[in-house]
Amino acid sequence: MAEAITLLDEEGADRLTMRRLAERLGTGSTTLYWHVKTKNDVLDLALDAIFAAVEIPRADGQDWRAGITALVSGWRAVLLEHPWSAALLGRPMLGPNVLARSEFLYATLLDAGVTGPHLTAAAYGLSNYVIGSALMQATWTAGGEQATRAAAQDRFRADRERYPVLAAHGPLAADSDWDSSFALGLTWLLDGIHATVEASIGAARHARRGRGSSGE
Repeated sequence: MAEAITLLDEEGADRLTMRRLAERLGTGSTTLYWHVKTKNDVLDLALDAIFAAVEIPRADGQDWRAGITALVSGWRAVLLEHPWSAALLGRPMLGPNVLARSEFLYATLLDAGVTGPHLTAAAYGLSNYVIGSALMQATWTAGGEQATRAAAQDRFRADRERYPVLAAHGPLAADSDWDSSFALGLTWLLDGIHATVEASIGAARHARRGRGSSGE
């Protein structure tokens, strides 16, 4: 699988074929098909393999936000190290490495008090944020970020009256710090999750007080 990941890193998922992978391995396609049936199988295995590098934080009583921050930051780092990967994460992910990290994410949110539909929404929100931000950064970097930004700035200057807010504050209007922007966005998401938990706790306490008063 290491050779498949190297090929993907060098040339991307579109260039991966069973024949080219067999050539890199110094074997025939027929031999390769004994181990994996299709290109999609290779991609699934490669995706799960790179997730092994995402360290699962230890359950040592640390704040839930710290654990999730460490997990998703490591996840983002792996996606950026392998730029082909983010675009493929719409595929079903059922490998052991992915499932172990998803288990940690769900368990940590559950321990923090996130339950019911809020649990799924929070996990999806965090996952989609990591995937989307990594995909955008990888795409811009591969396509020449400075050239893209310069073209956008020219467009904004030409249509400033039509797009005044984008011209002044849009993501393409000025150079950005990817790491700082990601960290700030993650903070906003975690703040929202925390606020929802606190609101649920407050509502539960209010309901208990109401039942106690009615019983007097």
